[in-house]
Amino acid sequence: MAWNVVIAGGGFGGLHAAKHLARALPHHSARITLVNDTNFLTYTPLLPGAAAGTLEPRHVVVPLRESLPDAVDLLLATVTGADPDAKTVTVQTVGGGEKHLRYDQLIVSLGSVSRTLPIPGLAEHAVGLKSLPEAIALRNRVLRNLELAESTEDPVERRAALTFVFVGAGYAGLEGLAELQDFASDVLDLYPRARVHGMRWILVEARDRVMPEVSPSLADFAARELTARGIELRTSTTLDEVTAVTARLSDGEVVPTRTVVWTAGVKPHPVVAKLGLPLAENGRIVVDSRLAVQGRPGVWALGDAANVPDPAAKGQRPAPPTAQHAIRQGKVAALNAAAALGTGRERRFTYKTRGVVVDMGQRKAVAETMGLKWRGAPAWFIARSYHLAMMPGLGRRFRLLADWNVGLLFGRDTAELGQLGHVPRLGGEHTSVPADTSVTGKHADE
Repeated sequence: MAWNVVIAGGGFGGLHAAKHLARALPHHSARITLVNDTNFLTYTPLLPGAAAGTLEPRHVVVPLRESLPDAVDLLLATVTGADPDAKTVTVQTVGGGEKHLRYDQLIVSLGSVSRTLPIPGLAEHAVGLKSLPEAIALRNRVLRNLELAESTEDPVERRAALTFVFVGAGYAGLEGLAELQDFASDVLDLYPRARVHGMRWILVEARDRVMPEVSPSLADFAARELTARGIELRTSTTLDEVTAVTARLSDGEVVPTRTVVWTAGVKPHPVVAKLGLPLAENGRIVVDSRLAVQGRPGVWALGDAANVPDPAAKGQRPAPPTAQHAIRQGKVAALNAAAALGTGRERRFTYKTRGVVVDMGQRKAVAETMGLKWRGAPAWFIARSYHLAMMPGLGRRFRLLADWNVGLLFGRDTAELGQLGHVPRLGGEHTSVPADTSVTGKHADE
């Protein structure tokens, strides 16, 4: 009888766990099922490029059915819970039905969601940058705001439409702001009235500097580069309140704005707390250096959902929630699950960060690789080369190359994509979208 192996989550860690399991286990010895709520993996580091029109949105996702080995079954469903004592995972399928998946080995790779705070108006009026719909919604919002600024006669309304506030100066916040500001600057010539009044971009960070993930010298270079572009850096500052047309900061300023982008950290997916597994204070699943879940034989966890001891810190802190770590953790979890089924030997997670890259648009970036620091155009080339190498599948890599080269030659596309996926009633007129709703987070495309 074949063993049942369930992989919950189809991100970087889940996909690579499935690939290594299929290679490690003897043919037909196990039924491997990967459960994911979409049929694709999102290459999250490239979301700012999709938001800024540098990349075609479909090219920053990887279809799972094309990438998974034949030995792995993809089940399109949402994990809703688990019973470790009964060794079952509960899922809701795309048809709305409930299934209980029996497992002998379970690998949890459910990822993370944006970490929010109880700030008045944040959930109602801000937008994140962690998923493809959010990236497209943000692009639409920038373009819609430019259209609004071009058409309105109210100077207060125009100023709010042309002001953009990003909260969180880590990788996502800095890359997202840099790419969107670069995009908006490129298309501003198409909006004469908006160009005369100019745009305002603000980056808010609670800590005392941007990008604590990189060395201070590279962070300083990034800060100088952003400041040279006219971007306002507000370190040691927090967001206190958001409305449809303002953002109030902890320094007392009330900024007129219709766009607040929240990129201030992540937290484990909420369903992680419903799996019946031990959790650390940060909400992640407690695992050891083998990625084994404490007190639950046959259960492994990795990525943003797990509190994996960081070998670079001798296990004193969790490993960073990055794709390069999740990929290696997926391999370790797969080999250990295979070893538990009698094939191969157990491994420990020993990977240490080899470097970081932060693309800042305008052919500039900062990077650290193997102890070497890079900045400007060389770092930008390294960043693009790294993402090209990391993108799963040869076809996807060629698509990225094509997008980047077309962008270099012909610039960015400025079409708003807000109506995609919203089909008008058959035989009826297509209702236009009021500018006021699409820029306050209430339209369906967000």
